[in-house]
Amino acid sequence: MELEKEIEKENKIENNVNLEKEQKNFFNTTLGKIIDTGLDIGLRAILPDLIEDQVIDIKNALIENGIKEGINTAVDSIVNLGKSFSGIFTGKFENIEQVETAIGNGGIIDTTSNLIDKAIVKIYQKGIIGSQIKNLITKGKDLILSNVTSNLENEINLQEKSFYDIEKYISDFNSAYNNRNFDEMTKEYKKIQSKLKELIPLENVLQETRKIDILYNLIKNNGQNFNLSESEIEFINKIN
Repeated sequence: MELEKEIEKENKIENNVNLEKEQKNFFNTTLGKIIDTGLDIGLRAILPDLIEDQVIDIKNALIENGIKEGINTAVDSIVNLGKSFSGIFTGKFENIEQVETAIGNGGIIDTTSNLIDKAIVKIYQKGIIGSQIKNLITKGKDLILSNVTSNLENEINLQEKSFYDIEKYISDFNSAYNNRNFDEMTKEYKKIQSKLKELIPLENVLQETRKIDILYNLIKNNGQNFNLSESEIEFINKIN
C-alpha cells in the first residue's frame, strides 16, 4: 500500500513537471506566431513601396537576428511574471483566468519592443537593410506593436472560448455516456480532441479528457459494450 502511494506521488510530480513544460512550449509557439503575424502586417504597412518578397525577407531577417532567440529566452520571464500577477505558486497554470492574466500582464509588448529594436540594429549592421529602411521600421514600430497587441487580445478571446467550448463538449460526452449513446459520444469525443489543439494544457482539463479518452476507447474496442468491469472503472477513476 505504501509502495503504491509512493508510485502515485512520483507520477503526480512527473505529470506536474511535464505539464509545466507543455505550457511553456505553448507560450513559445503561440507568442512566436503572434509576433510573426504582427511583424508581417506591420511591415507591409510601414514599407508599402517594397515588393512582397522584400518585406518577407526583412521580416525573416528580424526574426532570425534576435527575435526568435529572444522569444525563447523571454518566455520564462514572461510566464513567471504572469504567474506572479495570478498568484501562482505551483509552477503551472491551473485555470483559464490565470492564463488570461499572464498573456495580458506578462510584459509581452515591452519585451517585443526591445527585441525589435535589437534586431533592427543587427540587420542594419549586417547590411541587410539600409539607413532609410532602418529609420522607417524604427518610426513605424508602434504599428507593429499595435498589431501584436491586437493578436494577443484575439488569443485571449480564443483561449476563453476554447475553454468554455471544451467544458460543454465534456459535459455533452458524459451525458451521452450516461444515456449509452455511442454515436453521440463519438461526435463529442471528436470535438474534444479538435479543441484540445487550440487550448493551453490545463491540469483539470487534461485529467478529464484523459479519462474520456480511455473510457471511449474501452467501449469502442469492446464492440460498443457499456458494461465495463469493476477493475476498468477503478482504473479510470484513478487517472490524474
